Order: sequence, then structure tokens, then C-alpha cells
Amino acid sequence: MQIDKSIGMNNDRNAVKKLTRRKKWLRRIMRTLLVGFILINVVTVFHAYRFTHFSEDSGAKFNRYQILGTSAKIQALLFGVKHPRPSNDNTPNVAYETIQLNSNKRIECWSIPVANSKGTIILFHGYGGRKSSQLGKAEIFRKMGYNTLLVDFMGSGGSEGNQTTIGHKEAEQVKTCYDHISSNGEKKIYLHGNSMGAVAIMKAISDFHLQPAGIMVECPYGTLYKTVCARFQAMGTPTFIVAGLLTFWGGIENGFWAFGLNPIDFANQISCPTLLMYGAKDDNVSRKEIDDIYANLKGPRQLKVYPQSGHEFYTNKHKKDWTEDVEAFLKKY
Repeated sequence: MQIDKSIGMNNDRNAVKKLTRRKKWLRRIMRTLLVGFILINVVTVFHAYRFTHFSEDSGAKFNRYQILGTSAKIQALLFGVKHPRPSNDNTPNVAYETIQLNSNKRIECWSIPVANSKGTIILFHGYGGRKSSQLGKAEIFRKMGYNTLLVDFMGSGGSEGNQTTIGHKEAEQVKTCYDHISSNGEKKIYLHGNSMGAVAIMKAISDFHLQPAGIMVECPYGTLYKTVCARFQAMGTPTFIVAGLLTFWGGIENGFWAFGLNPIDFANQISCPTLLMYGAKDDNVSRKEIDDIYANLKGPRQLKVYPQSGHEFYTNKHKKDWTEDVEAFLKKY
């Protein structure tokens, strides 16, 4: 009987030891997970800030993630990349006027008039762009007989600050430019934008109920979250958790709910004629996103796909087709 009691006591002690060891391992695992979660958040905070705030560092160089080397990709993943503040590297070669407009930030524009114009086209650049990048398209529109207004979003060119919100706050700047042209008595106002500029146009129409004669939008992303995922996929890194955190912190740092920046939803409020353009080789925006946007548009709509183009100006590889498509759209509306 005494032996049985001794065996039972030993078994109890062993059970207690096992339970204690399990608790210690569980605490270690929980601490590791907590530290890892904190570190991931710290990394994404830095990454989000650098993505939405251009650097004044003269040594910073804008690079697409697809062309970064392995070590540079690792550094970009951990700390983000310093993107140089975009600056205008050219000016119009015809008569123009520089205009300063007060929006949520002070923005600078170039107004290029033509005699006996058919209307005015306002051009908005994409992420990392500036108004001088739109000069080629402005020249095409000018030859078609349209006034043009080329715009620097906040953080770019001659406009205020170094911040970009990938289309959120830029939407109010679209409205400011539209109101400026409208206040001068113009009745035929068209809006043109690529990538972020396209998103800003769509959000402006959704938020402020603008009524342009038509819009021409190139490669707008479907949702900000999806474009963040594409950013990581281009680096060959997984999107799980990190893409969501980057979207979250990017919005928090810039004062808006980033998961609500969804052009697919904005399209539901757009009833004006729309020319939606897409490059079949686009790695940043999927064809499904474009199809979803197109399906939600409420007004007259056209979809043009350029087979050899990626996320770039379609005039680079399809200038003739692009010009014919845009001219036909403008003549129709």
C-alpha cells in the first residue's frame, strides 16, 4: 500500500513538472509572437511613411521595386524606400500661365490656352509624377483644339509639401481645379488622369458630385489595399498581414481610413461619359479590378485595352491608337 502511494505521488510530481514546462513554453511562444507583431508594426509604420512622404534628400532616387537588387529589396521591405520629391524637368514650349490655387494644400498649375477652343481638359499625374510629365499628352490635346490645365498634386513639382495620399486628399484638389475652370465660364470640362490621378478624379466625382463633360482615366486601381498587395507581389514577397498593416498605418499617418479608398465603389457614383483605359501587361492593377470598375460605371462608358503596355503612359507604345481613341471619345461627347 505504501508503494502504491509513493508511485502516485511521483506521478503527480511528474505531471506538475510537465504542466510547468508547457506553461513556460507557451509564455515564450506568446512573448515571441508579441515581439514579432510589434516589430512588424514598427517596420510598416516606417514603410508607410516613406511611401506617402517624398524625400528632400538629393541622393534619393525613384526606383520601381521590380528593378531593385536583392539587398535593396530586403532594405526596402524592412525600412521602405526614400522616394525623391518629384520636380518638373521641363516647361511648355508654347505660351502658358503659371497659376497658384488654394485647396487643402496650395497647388501649382500650368494653363495652356488655344484659340477658339472646343473646351478645357485638366490633366492629373500619377504617384511620383508631376505636371511636366503630362506635356506630351497636353500637346496632343492642344492640337485637337482644347485648352489644357496641367496640375501638380500636393507634394510634387511647384505645389506645397512633400505628402501624397495616393488619391484621397488629392480628390479635393481635383475639385479645386474643376471649380477654377468652371468659374471662368467654361462649360466643356474634361478630366484626364493616370493611376493615382485617375483615382483622385473618381473620388472627386463621388464625393463632390462634379459634372464634367467626360473623364478619361488610365489604370486606376480597384482598391488601395489591392494596390499595396501588388506592391509586395512585385518584390516577390508575401502579402499576408503586412499588406493590411501597411494600408492601415498609411491611412492613420495621413488622417484617413485607407481601406475605404476604393475606386470600384466610387464608380457607382459616376454617370458622366467615361473612357477607361488599361494596359494588358500591367503588374500593378489587375484586369479584374478594371472590369469591376467598368461594370459599376453608371453613364456611357468605353473600355480600351492596350496589349503591349504595362503600368505606364500608353502613348509610349500605342501613341497612334491612344490618340485616335481619345479623339473619338471627345468628338462623341
